[in-house]
Amino acid sequence: MADDTSSADGTLLVPIANEETAKRQLDTALDVATDRSYRIFLVYVLEVPSQLSLQDGRRYLLEDDVEEMLDEAARYVDSHDVPVDKRIRMARGVTTGIVGAVEKYDVDTILMGWRGRPPREDRILGSHLDKVLRNAECDVLVKRIKTPTPDVESVLVPVAGGPHDGFAAETAASIARRNDAAVTLLHVLESDEPELSREEAQAVLAESADAFEDVPSVTRELVEADDIAGTITDWTTEHDVTVLGVSRGGLIQRKLLGTISEAVGRHAAGSVLLAKRYDPVPSRIRRLVS
Repeated sequence: MADDTSSADGTLLVPIANEETAKRQLDTALDVATDRSYRIFLVYVLEVPSQLSLQDGRRYLLEDDVEEMLDEAARYVDSHDVPVDKRIRMARGVTTGIVGAVEKYDVDTILMGWRGRPPREDRILGSHLDKVLRNAECDVLVKRIKTPTPDVESVLVPVAGGPHDGFAAETAASIARRNDAAVTLLHVLESDEPELSREEAQAVLAESADAFEDVPSVTRELVEADDIAGTITDWTTEHDVTVLGVSRGGLIQRKLLGTISEAVGRHAAGSVLLAKRYDPVPSRIRRLVS
């Protein structure tokens, strides 16, 4: 098994919970890890109630098929010549186990799976996802996994000049290079009160294009429309994968439920990846020192 992780340039953490969705996460994880020379770290978090010690949790709660699932996932990664490691982590909560692994194993990026279920009053993507997005001290990718990963021939990257666009573009470039796929960069200019001028929007598209070195086909599209989320969703029907940065502060704060990234992520055709770049300086602190 390709478990020599010492030469890897970084670590991509892939928390997996069941066999059905693991491969869908790993298809994208392999694209990113291969392009960036990362190792893939597979983790299964077993939630142990407070009535049991963590050690007893392993003894009494861990089922045999969990280890089999991790072994199978590791073999799949290894078959693609990507360094791989795996762990079962006992924790009081799934989020605690995932976030704790970030520091313990020097993780650069997490790739989480999301089933695209409707939001509930107290959560946006789901309780675990919301908390990981809020608390993990690394970059986070969220892949909607309710459909199988298609063969990737075209990638859509909506950009708006937000703080997470760069990470989305880097991720899309990794996917495009690994699959020899064409890329479309899209900016939707609101008809009435656009956030950016046409010239600023063109500059955002040009800046985003810089991330796509060695991608043979990169097209920039600037369209005018009243409904940004709906327009982007319409464009997803012509592409196999859509990668977009979360909206400013989006997916983290309850008041931003229904932001563009969340709406597109939920309704887009094909596969969807939401990208959040880790900012070590919280926005409230940045405002105080600026």
